Amino acid sequence: MSTTSEQLADLSATTLLRFATAGSVDDGKSTLVGRLLHDSKSVLADQLEAVEAASLSRGQDAPDLALLTDGLRAEREQGITIDVAYRYFATPRRRFILADTPGHVQYTRNMVTGASTAELAVVLVDARNGVVEQTRRHAAVAALLRVPHVVLAVNKMDLVDYAEPVFAAIAEEFTTYASELGVPEITAIPISALAGDNVVEPSANMDWYGGPTVLEHLETVPVSHDLTACHARFPVQYVIRPQTAEHPDYRGYAGQIAAGAFRVGERVTVLPSGRTSTIAAIDALGESVDIAWAPQSVTVRLTDDIDISRGDLIAPAADAPATTQDVVATVCHVADQPLSVGQRVLLKHTTRTVKAIVKDIPSRLTLDDLSQHPAPGRLVANDIGRVVVRTAEPLALDSYADSRRTGSFLLIDPSDGTTLAAGMAGESFASAKALPAEQDDEGWDF
Repeated sequence: MSTTSEQLADLSATTLLRFATAGSVDDGKSTLVGRLLHDSKSVLADQLEAVEAASLSRGQDAPDLALLTDGLRAEREQGITIDVAYRYFATPRRRFILADTPGHVQYTRNMVTGASTAELAVVLVDARNGVVEQTRRHAAVAALLRVPHVVLAVNKMDLVDYAEPVFAAIAEEFTTYASELGVPEITAIPISALAGDNVVEPSANMDWYGGPTVLEHLETVPVSHDLTACHARFPVQYVIRPQTAEHPDYRGYAGQIAAGAFRVGERVTVLPSGRTSTIAAIDALGESVDIAWAPQSVTVRLTDDIDISRGDLIAPAADAPATTQDVVATVCHVADQPLSVGQRVLLKHTTRTVKAIVKDIPSRLTLDDLSQHPAPGRLVANDIGRVVVRTAEPLALDSYADSRRTGSFLLIDPSDGTTLAAGMAGESFASAKALPAEQDDEGWDF
């Protein structure tokens, strides 16, 4: 069984969209998500009955659709979103994975978690309040995570008499700010989540708006990737050596292709050793194929017997990443315990985990105005800052701007395995200038 390049191009267009939502307190984010699920008929009957009963007990005449998403008791009691909740729903046109993320500044790390794999972010704004500090934070986080599509949902238009000038002013302010951060595509949609205007069905109250509804945009936004143009990367997860009578000499390298495509006969380099070989065969689902692409899980066989183990990276010889032991990156600190200069950590990149030291923390980012606080010395929970990390072994690390998968990493506490920070190698924002990496290695023991 073989797969041609034409078939690869056809299959690269996915029917799955991962998206995240974010909004300030009382912007109506949970109501929007609830309305989206309700009006797209993605709510089970017993779920709707439970929401209706809960709403009735609160003295509300109509179902409070926000209760469809705020599942934790604390969330229901306070009327806020605390944890990331993943919702799965589908329409005839596309399948969706929704990460419903918190809006509070103290839950910035939760938003980073939810938006890290998103292809689109929906940022809610209250039409009465316009763009506020938290809105700018959400735009900055989306830009940091290189989310390719951002939707500005201007909610509660019913409370401003569906006035077009109100929407236009908010859309212009947000678009200008987000564009300066390097967000490639911004779509503004006026909505009323409570009344259902422009969420799933077009609004009769805003005939001046000729764009798509929220659901229509989610169904049609392009999320296809030309996988043949990506930097091909294959982190080795497991080495298969049956050594049986049937397969006495079989040596395969199993894992999930992180990016791009690989072909039989292609010349490849194994990192960090730098040894080269040629792909002799690719096994997928028990059959040999001529080509495989991300995110397929496959076994690759090479023409040469090379010392390869878990954590090694296979890449095209003509497009192999450079290896480094000095990682300059932006990190979001997610642990309650601080991250300090000189701290020993583990750095996990794809399937490779190495020892490392936090060599420097040049700056901490203030999301309110994007100013840099120099030399903070440490980062605490929800902080976003620049770090320089020295690793004990070379890493084949891409820039996060080139590959969200192979340009990201985790910093882990070696004593208990706690995740300390999520890192993005390279530039902070698409429009930002790179911070110079510290070159003095004096005093470091590896």
